[in-house]
Amino acid sequence: MSQYYHQFVQTLDKWLHSSGRVADIGAKIEKTTGVKRIYVAQGIIGLVAIYMIFGYFAELVCNIVGFVYPAYASIKALESLHKEDDTKWLTYWVVFAFFSVVEFFSDCIFSWFPLYWLVKVVFLVWCFVPIRNNGSNYIYSRVIRPIFLK
Repeated sequence: MSQYYHQFVQTLDKWLHSSGRVADIGAKIEKTTGVKRIYVAQGIIGLVAIYMIFGYFAELVCNIVGFVYPAYASIKALESLHKEDDTKWLTYWVVFAFFSVVEFFSDCIFSWFPLYWLVKVVFLVWCFVPIRNNGSNYIYSRVIRPIFLK
């Protein structure tokens, strides 16, 4: 688990320092507060995690995270000339659809647990996070593909 956490923190830190709007905002926050942007990002992630446990609209936030960013990234991938990003996001949507069908049968049971929306949003983020063996690749290659090939 700590290997994935360190890999996540490194990827997040790299993204926060990459050029673009996020890096500019991160630099401004870092300069203003004196706190490194990785710590600010981890604090925001922590607050979102607490909200996902106790927040009133946790289901809506979970669905926005699992749909809005992946939809935006999928459109960007379709507009790019590279095939790899199309495959990445198509794999995400196959896993998302598979998970939605499985969740349909278990939602009434699991939605009563206080950590349900937090676990679900972490799962969805794991499925699209830009690491080599993210959730979509893992679930597709270990679960969906073997079932499909039979």
